[in-house]
Amino acid sequence: MRKPWRLAAATLFVLAIGFGMLAGDGLLALSDQARDNLRLYTEVIETSRAVYGAEVSYKDLVYSSVRGMLRGLDPHTNFLTPQSYTSMRDRQQGSFYGLGILVGVRGGKLTVITPITGSPAYRLGMQAGDVIGLIEGDATETMSLDEAVSRLKGPKGSEVTITIFRRGLDDPLDLTIARAEVTQDTVQHEYMLTEDTGYVQIRDFSRSTGREVAVALANLKAAGMKRLLLDLRGNGGGLLDQAIEVADQFVPGESKIVETRGRIRSSHSQYFSSGKYEELGLPVVVLVNGGTASAAEILSGAIQDHDVGLVLGDPTWGKGLVQTVYTLPYGAAVALTTAKYYTPSGRLIQRDYSSYWNYYTDYGDDEDGENGEGRPVDELEVYFTDLGRKVYGGGGITPDVRLSPEAPPVFLQFLRSRAAFLNFAVDYTSRHTVTDTSWQPGDAELDDLVEWLKSEKLGKPEEIDEAFAEEAAREQALVQIRSEVFNSVFGVTEGHRVLANADKQIQKAIELFPQALELLETREALRSRPVERANQVARVR
Repeated sequence: MRKPWRLAAATLFVLAIGFGMLAGDGLLALSDQARDNLRLYTEVIETSRAVYGAEVSYKDLVYSSVRGMLRGLDPHTNFLTPQSYTSMRDRQQGSFYGLGILVGVRGGKLTVITPITGSPAYRLGMQAGDVIGLIEGDATETMSLDEAVSRLKGPKGSEVTITIFRRGLDDPLDLTIARAEVTQDTVQHEYMLTEDTGYVQIRDFSRSTGREVAVALANLKAAGMKRLLLDLRGNGGGLLDQAIEVADQFVPGESKIVETRGRIRSSHSQYFSSGKYEELGLPVVVLVNGGTASAAEILSGAIQDHDVGLVLGDPTWGKGLVQTVYTLPYGAAVALTTAKYYTPSGRLIQRDYSSYWNYYTDYGDDEDGENGEGRPVDELEVYFTDLGRKVYGGGGITPDVRLSPEAPPVFLQFLRSRAAFLNFAVDYTSRHTVTDTSWQPGDAELDDLVEWLKSEKLGKPEEIDEAFAEEAAREQALVQIRSEVFNSVFGVTEGHRVLANADKQIQKAIELFPQALELLETREALRSRPVERANQVARVR
């Protein structure tokens, strides 16, 4: 038997035993029926490898078949190759060894968004807008973002050579950079949005999130925060214990945060706040959207159910399946669904996935697909918060106030996809000096942008003129110019602050703080006497 086949057989054997044990039979060996089916399966693998019309490896056959098997269970049970498993663990760590740059794909190119102050890349003079064309001589155009980032990481003190292309320079620059520890913050932004309004944006939940949020709240309180805007839009989740750690900082002591229920006894758990944190005691508004999922839904659901804040935005994704990661030989793993998440009021977070197509594409649009207000509320499942407010089941977290963002003009969306505003800001700051955050672009800068777009051939001249004849496009373009200039000169937080001041959902959230304060005061008034909880689902048939 060839070595790759021994690898495949061993992997399948371990998978089969693992699934048998998880199913609750506790067997240390396969049943006769399982052994017969496994023998049939290995014969299919062997025949495919021997006579298929193209070259195929045992590894590819096994990996593909395992993925197909798991796909029949639910959307989130997943086989993790050694590379994807390593990438997942890296994302969950609070730090890593790398160059210290925020990168993204802009216009199809691996682009530096900003270097982190004090990092190796910062000390070597890397700039916002630099395009990383080569990593160790390999072109980045053929790499995914995850692959490129993994190539930039490595052991502490090890070196990596990259080739960057910078606007204004005729020749590329080769830089050899020694990797150093880089903090991987999950609190992406933390600042005072207004004189008394603190703003915190959590990107995801890794091992350091609870500590990061505690530090952010302390800093903002010291800066005069009297109310908090918590932004969970686009937060896809992460570690359960960190979602609980963050929720512990918002809900009253000994309050239920989340419950898990599964088929086997060990999957049933309830998680409560510890009371180790001083109560925030401030009005809170939470922003969510269709990209808010899993751990972020646990946090927003706990805040809503315990009436310590209001939720605004679009209905969340509805990802409430608990994955337990089991390691396999050769660096692989399987993330197997073992339970479901329920909010304190008893709502199931997971929405229906009987149709994978609807699960990944259905956002409740109208017949023209232009509603943009997310899935409709399920009026058949009504639950109640601590204070008796109605909240709805059916999957995901339904906001207290539903509000969708406005889509920018189509031509501006095209320009953003081509990194036009970023590249214009790099070009502009090379010709002009911006010294403080009071700087505001005006008609001169907008005219400069229009001429620059024409020189870069990012559209036909008449098409560009027509697009910027619309007032909405001009106003939004000025916001994008100012944000990208601030990203380049003052850092990403100042750039983000510019976008926040023009964000329709954020501005609406500010208007909701009086209601959030009223909710908080009602809780305080009722604290001394028991509150009747009506957590029974009312089904109207």
